[in-house]
Amino acid sequence: MNPRPLAVLGGSFDPVHNGHLRMALEAAHLLDASVALLPTGTPPHRVAPIASPTQRLAMLELALRGQDRLSVDARELSRVGPNFTVDTLREMREEVGPEHSLILLIGTDQFALLDTWNRWQEIFEYAHIGVLGRPGVTAQTSAGVAEQVSARSTTAAVELAETPAGRVLQIPTTLLDISASRIRADLVAGRSPRWLLPDSVLEYIQDHRIYE
Repeated sequence: MNPRPLAVLGGSFDPVHNGHLRMALEAAHLLDASVALLPTGTPPHRVAPIASPTQRLAMLELALRGQDRLSVDARELSRVGPNFTVDTLREMREEVGPEHSLILLIGTDQFALLDTWNRWQEIFEYAHIGVLGRPGVTAQTSAGVAEQVSARSTTAAVELAETPAGRVLQIPTTLLDISASRIRADLVAGRSPRWLLPDSVLEYIQDHRIYE
């Protein structure tokens, strides 16, 4: 029997919210995988997060307390300079071995921009890609990405579990229209974002006055 696949969901998590957590949990169930939430260090495509690396890690650990399907992988937070997904996946592949199923989880919007990522075609050497449906997003992929999808697409999650890398699977998720930017805006405006994120995370944000 093959070991449970390892899936990875990266993001700024500034802050982590219920949309992130629900997507990760649904992917874990569909893929019968363990899912590691990977907070980015210095993201090459986005502005730097407002919360510090220590604060973002603390919020993730609070959000995941008391369950065993989701975990935190903090490796990128200690790196200096830009973090590229392909380098992280290569490192993870070396750790899990050549036969273990490794799955990169990304949203539809990011998948449409995959060909702008550093050495993006190498990603398929190290991992599968699970494309998570996002609320209100129907992004058009480039010709290069569409060609890769055509050659690698599958509708069977079991194929990802039985092979180490190289396939693309669309993963439908519950449409929770929640964003970290909306939560930050609510906090700045004095509105409560309760029930958009775990209470423990909201209390941490308020105690540390992160987004004021």
